[in-house]
Amino acid sequence: MKGIIFTEFLDLVEEKFGLETLDRVLDLAEDEGIYTSVGSYDHQKLVKLIVQLSRETNISPEVLQEVFGECAFIKLYETLPQKESLQQCGTTLEFIRHVEHYIHVEVKKLYPDANPPKFEFIDETESHLIFDYCSVRCMSHVCFGLIKGCANHYDETVNVEMTPNQDDASRVRFAVSIM
Repeated sequence: MKGIIFTEFLDLVEEKFGLETLDRVLDLAEDEGIYTSVGSYDHQKLVKLIVQLSRETNISPEVLQEVFGECAFIKLYETLPQKESLQQCGTTLEFIRHVEHYIHVEVKKLYPDANPPKFEFIDETESHLIFDYCSVRCMSHVCFGLIKGCANHYDETVNVEMTPNQDDASRVRFAVSIM
């Protein structure tokens, strides 16, 4: 997993819960908290940090992942190249399609060892999109939060439904509707 995810998570914890909580979470996770945005790290380290933050705050890991995804969207968006196809995105649904057809393709070009999630599109209208999120990392709640952050960016109200298709959450169906 790319380091920018880790650095954004640590920044969010410090901003929302304070430096003392961040230090406790890092200590409990036995993590030094040293990450670079361009480095690659085992996603299990992030899972461990989320679990420890959940224990410290009594907020479920799923809710923490969603909040993280929502907050991280703008930071991640700002790192994208200013390509014409991205600038033409005017809605949440258009952007989600670009994640699979452009962003994940570019990530693989820049970082051949990267293993981004895969989106398999099932059905789409102007106001509704159904797709399967497929990832060995099983972090669909971060994806849920990223969708909410994307909708905020485009000033849209969305309804997002998640339905696990596999017990291990490696495949989750998303139904996103613009309200």
